[in-house]
Parts: sequence; C-alpha cells; structure tokens
Amino acid sequence: MMIKKVLTVAGSDSSGGAGIQADLKTFQEYGTFGFSALTSIVTMDPDEGWSHTVTPIDPQLVDKQLKTIFAGGALDAMKTGMLGTVEAIEITRQYIDRFDMKNIVIDPVMACKGTSELLQPENVAAMIRHLLPKATITTPNLVEAGILSEMGDLTSVDQMKDAAKKILLLGPKAVVIKGGHRLATENAVDLFYDGTEFTLLGHKKIATDYNHGAGCTFAAAITAGLAKGYSVEKAVRTAKNFVAAAIENGQKINPFLGHVWHGAYNQAEQRMTD
Repeated sequence: MMIKKVLTVAGSDSSGGAGIQADLKTFQEYGTFGFSALTSIVTMDPDEGWSHTVTPIDPQLVDKQLKTIFAGGALDAMKTGMLGTVEAIEITRQYIDRFDMKNIVIDPVMACKGTSELLQPENVAAMIRHLLPKATITTPNLVEAGILSEMGDLTSVDQMKDAAKKILLLGPKAVVIKGGHRLATENAVDLFYDGTEFTLLGHKKIATDYNHGAGCTFAAAITAGLAKGYSVEKAVRTAKNFVAAAIENGQKINPFLGHVWHGAYNQAEQRMTD
C-alpha cells in the first residue's frame, strides 16, 4: 500500500505547536507521509515577555529543500503557511508548475500569532499573485479574509459571504473563512464556499487559551484529507472535527501559552502504552 505524500512549505514554530511542527504532526495523524520546506524560523524570548522574532530562510536554501523534496516527482497534496520572502513564494510557484501539483491548500498567514504586525505587504501581494490562483482551497481567518477581500473588519456572516465571493475572484477553487472566536456568534462559525453554494460549519465555542496552532492544524488536516481522496467539502468538515478535538484537549506548554493537542482526534496519547 502506497502512503500518500504531503508537503508543507511554512515557518518553523520553535515552541512546537504551529507551523511545520503542527503540519507534520497532523499529516502523521492522518496516516500520510509528511515533507517540509522551511521558509522561516519563529523564536520566542521568555526574558522579553515572550516576544516573537521571525527569521527568514535564504531563498536559495528554500529552493534546495524543494529540489530535495520533489526528487521523487509530484506529491499527493501540499500546503503553504508562513512564507518568509517574496522569492520563497516565487520559488514555491515554480515547483507547483514544474510538477503540475494538485490538491493545494494556501493558508494565507499574514501575521505571526503573538505579534500585531502584519507580514510585509509585498509578501501578501506575491502570495495573491502567485499562489492563490493555484489553490484548491484557501483558509483565511477573519482578519486575513478582510485583507484579501479588501473589505476590512468582517463582523457578520453576511459580510463573510461577500468576502468569500471576492476572494474566489483571486483564483482559488474554494475558500473557507474561519470565524472562530472573533465572530460575535453563539457558536464558532466557519464559512465554506465552493463558488456555487455557501455552507456554514458551526461548532460550540471552546473556552480555552490553549489554542495555539489551531489555524495551521486546520489547513494541514484539509491538505492530508485531500491527499487521501476526500472531496474538498469532506476534507474541510473532517478537519473541523479534527481541530475541535485538538482544541478541547489543548495542553499548557509553558507560562506563556498552551497548544492544541494534535493527537486528540485519534487519542494518540494512548498509543504505545504497553
């Protein structure tokens, strides 16, 4: 039996909860084989109030990583997360084209959680130009959806629907906007739009601060689902359940934050107990 091969092109979260660490853990939980190309390394300083530093990887090294990964040919699915430089975005697009990649999830990360600053506007512009037209689906949160749609703050489901229509004009085949805790609704509501119909995906809001990595995990779960042959809607619905379990079982990691538990859906903590 051939294991499906799945790639993440994203940043490394040294605290272990988001970025390529979240992606690889999620890929494994889905029974897929994960590859990773690092675009940046995110570090946090406990002596400076857990301040974040994002260090981009040299684009030539990003290219070398992707050359290594694609040595065996096209993979079954891939996702992008935090992309350190415009050059890294352009290089990623070159490999997508060269190997005619399908099942592409673009998580349009525009800020590092824990920082208020957005990534450089030129990075966002390059992502819109080079990656969104190739996306099977893109997974913005409310802030990112507001930027991509040029609508600003989104505060209602109706606005999310308008934003989804505008985002689809940028080229992706589908979009899921994560309402999450930012939307003033009783449940956590995500909006899935495939260009024809809107689907609201609701789940009870989980009162926890241990949710670091939820967005990366959601996108990675969709990616692995697509690799396994799920329809886009099934991949999104399954990912939503996978992430809900991960958030419900979030773990305190240090005095500054807690992470989702990527193994929760499969009760991975019970493995290898004998």
